[in-house]
Formats: sequence, C-alpha cells, structure tokens
Amino acid sequence: MSEAKSIASVSQPGTRQSVVADLQRLGIVPGMVLLVHSSLSKMGWVNGGPVAVIQALMDVLTPEGTLVMPTHSSDYSDPAKWQNPPVPQTWQETVRETMPLFDPRLTPTRGMGRIPELFRTWPGVERSLHPQMSFSAWGRYADVVTDGHILEYSLGESSPLARVYDLDGSILLLGVGYDNNTSLHLAEYRAPNPPLIRNGAPWSEAGRRVWKEFDDIDFNDDLFPEVGQAFERKALMKTGRIGAAKCRLMSQRAAVDFAQAWFSEYRTKQASVAVRKQSG
Repeated sequence: MSEAKSIASVSQPGTRQSVVADLQRLGIVPGMVLLVHSSLSKMGWVNGGPVAVIQALMDVLTPEGTLVMPTHSSDYSDPAKWQNPPVPQTWQETVRETMPLFDPRLTPTRGMGRIPELFRTWPGVERSLHPQMSFSAWGRYADVVTDGHILEYSLGESSPLARVYDLDGSILLLGVGYDNNTSLHLAEYRAPNPPLIRNGAPWSEAGRRVWKEFDDIDFNDDLFPEVGQAFERKALMKTGRIGAAKCRLMSQRAAVDFAQAWFSEYRTKQASVAVRKQSG
C-alpha cells in the first residue's frame, strides 16, 4: 500500500499511544507471551511506522511479558526447491557453495514485513539460530523461546513455536490472515503421518562451512485458511482493529490443538481416498 493510500485509509494518524490503546482494547495485557504476525501497511498511516508499533507492543506487554515474531530467511535453503522465482539449474551448485552462513545479527528476513525486520535488530532481542525458520523474542522468556532451535524439523518440537505452546502463549494476527499463522505448522508436525522432505542450508561444523541436509516435513499452508475458518467458527478468539488493520487474538495452544485434530482427520480421509483409488 502506498503512503497516500495509508493516509486515506484512516481518519486520524496512528501513534504509539493509539496503538497501545487498540492493543489493550483487544485484550493484550502485561505479562503475556505474544507471538505476532503483522502487516504494517494494513494498519493505515502510523507516525513512526514499525518503530512506534514495536514500542507500543512492548509498552503493553512490559518486560514481564514476552514478544515473539517470526524472522524467517527462506532464501537460506536448497535452491533446487525455489519457486518464486526459480533459478536456472546450472546456477544451483554455485548458489549452494557460496551462500553465506546464517548470522542472527546480519541475516535479513525475507517476506516477513517491516515490523519483524526491524524487531530482529532491536536492543535486547534474541534470535534463534535456525538458518531458515528463526524467530526473535524480547522480554522475560526470550531465551527460553529462542534456545535449542535445531536444524531438523524446523517448526516442530525444538522450535520457538513449541516453546510458546509450553508457555501457554497467544497469537496476534495483526492485519494478516490465517495463511500467515505459522503456529499451524506445529500442528502439521503433531498430526500423524506428516509428509517428509529433505532440505538443506549452509551450516558451520568444526569451524568450517558445509552444506548440511536435514529432514523436515512438506508444509501445506494452502490449507491454513480453511483450518482457520473452522477454528474461528468455534468463537475461540477476540477480534478488533489496530489502526485500520483487522486483528485476531487467540490462544496458541487452542489453535494448535484444534489444527492438530483437523489435520489428523484430513490425512485419514486423504489416505482412505488413496486406498480406494488403488483398489479401484
């Protein structure tokens, strides 16, 4: 959204103070563990942009709370699997050999938006060490959320998503839909028989850079809007606006548990269809 359209979408400028008021009205309180997925452009014009939004989130949560954001860098992955856009096959080995090592201080996010990209550099913010699927966190449980994030099964039980679940955290979808709700990937892992793939990333072993392959699941976030709409029909969330942005606030644990059951049923049906086709 252009700046002119952002101005036209609201009757008053957004400010740090107005965002605080909107967050509190939605139900965000001091001490919460809050995983935020965001679109700054959907909020309309905010004085200070991502700086004001991050400050407002921290104001409401206080240092006793914990603010978490996805800071993924999906381009630190096997170029053979790149689709948007793909690279020529003749480039792929060169890309693998020369891709820089992930550095939590330097490696930028990709496709996450302006708020997470600034948040990862904020003083006092910790970032997990997964080269593709890192998360950043600030506040009381920042270390708990970001520690121990291993390569294999990047959004599974070692991931910050599982730590937010353990801490009974909440999810804020700030101007974005269920297709951005990364926590539903944790449910994909926990449902039976997830489809598996091999992935790769640059990694440091014994002080030298190597290309490391690892096991993961084949994510299917195309299903997330359908899962989210089914969850929303249970009325297990709060809705409102922050600036001009439509927002949803929900229990992460409730969303993951619901989605785990949904994916379990979906995979059972898919398996049954496959069996009927084979016996056909």
